[in-house]
Amino acid sequence: MDDLKFRALVVREDGEGGYCRKVEERTVADLPAGEVLVRVEYSSLNYKDGLSASGNRGVTRRYPHTPGIDAAGKVTASSDARFRPGDPVVVSCYGLGMNTAGGFGQYIRVPVGWVMPLPAGLTTRQSMIYGTGGFTAAHSVWKLIKQGVRPEQGKILVTGATGGVGSFSVAILAREGFQVTAVTGKESARQFLLDLGATEVISRDQAIDASGRMVLKGRWAGVVDTVGGEMLATAIKSTRYGGVLTCCGNVTGPEFNANVFPFILRGVALLGVDSAECPMALREQIWQRLATDWNLVNNLDDICTEIGLDDLSEALGRILKGGIKGRVLVNLQT
Repeated sequence: MDDLKFRALVVREDGEGGYCRKVEERTVADLPAGEVLVRVEYSSLNYKDGLSASGNRGVTRRYPHTPGIDAAGKVTASSDARFRPGDPVVVSCYGLGMNTAGGFGQYIRVPVGWVMPLPAGLTTRQSMIYGTGGFTAAHSVWKLIKQGVRPEQGKILVTGATGGVGSFSVAILAREGFQVTAVTGKESARQFLLDLGATEVISRDQAIDASGRMVLKGRWAGVVDTVGGEMLATAIKSTRYGGVLTCCGNVTGPEFNANVFPFILRGVALLGVDSAECPMALREQIWQRLATDWNLVNNLDDICTEIGLDDLSEALGRILKGGIKGRVLVNLQT
């Protein structure tokens, strides 16, 4: 089986300090060791993939490399009895696509601990429209609800709302009955967000306060922040008494200016959301919600754009520039 050939996007150093991306022919022998070999049917595009594909050493240490932190398909071979050939599975996060060959290749070989059976009620295609973006959104909403945030307490702010995490957060929160205020820098995306369930759409400028005040009028019962930076700082100062914020991204920057007053005067809570190392038991619970009461099957095609492997390089360039709306699904079956 090691001589089995397949197509994969490969990122290489170009010898001039940059990186180039090209679809190449690989063999299974090129893949890392692991208990489970999966024929990938679908993957999805994430911000972290854009970083890996551009040579970000904080994400990927060694090149040449095949990115893709998400993959769904069927087991081809397994040395672990928990999985058999033909089983539909999802492999998402952990080390996939960062420092081991990822889902932008038609085959992956991974440790058994990274492999999750495809939840009943989802196809491999639907699971990858969700992908890490949808899972992170669901994880964020899960944390808000577990902390006691309820629809009757007030509005929920979602930053970076047209991105993968943001768009799914808007849709899931709306499904749960929350009033959602969505932040976007794309005026053309207003109707897209309203169709997902947002009750209000505001601009980035409206979501950032430059007054320097320590605490602002309490507006939000909860916040799903996907961007970091000054927007997160403003959201913290604008959260109501007992409100909860989740933080999962740093698109606008890894640092933000904060003070203690929202925390000691209003009891505000800031919770980090990490999807990469989320324990499998919790991961399966959240995916089960995505397959059942948070299943957005009727909205999925509205949220995503489907491309093939040959279109991926261009899309990787756009995602780092904020040029992606919703989710990008990658079909690896051709």
